[in-house]
Amino acid sequence: MKFKFTYIFVLLMALCFSKVTMAQADKVDAQRVSFITDKVKLTTTEAQSFWPLYNEYNDKVKSLRKNFRSNYAKTEDFNSDKEAEDFLNAEINLKQGEVDLKKEYTEKFKKVLGVKKTAMLRKAEEEFLRILINTAKGNGS
Repeated sequence: MKFKFTYIFVLLMALCFSKVTMAQADKVDAQRVSFITDKVKLTTTEAQSFWPLYNEYNDKVKSLRKNFRSNYAKTEDFNSDKEAEDFLNAEINLKQGEVDLKKEYTEKFKKVLGVKKTAMLRKAEEEFLRILINTAKGNGS
């Protein structure tokens, strides 16, 4: 009986933690949308076309990274030079995939936003990330 109680308690705690984490992620995403929209000065029309495209881009990047992590997250040591070489090649392929997506979507963003606002987007992303890092470190915004 004690085992069941402990198991249920741990399961409930994990569920609560995942809900808090998801809520925090949703909050950060909402802040990112607001911040970028403001910094890039997106019009309503631009925002309607841009955000689905931006989310598509981010989903593809996340997918690349998730695939890499699923193959190598548990690797703490390499048993052979071949395993190490495979890891290095997979990491290079990940970075190349990210660059390829960046090129592809930069062109798509330019069609929706123009060159200037696409460049402003990159600056806004960097600034938002810097604010997140400083907040996580406890340095405020």
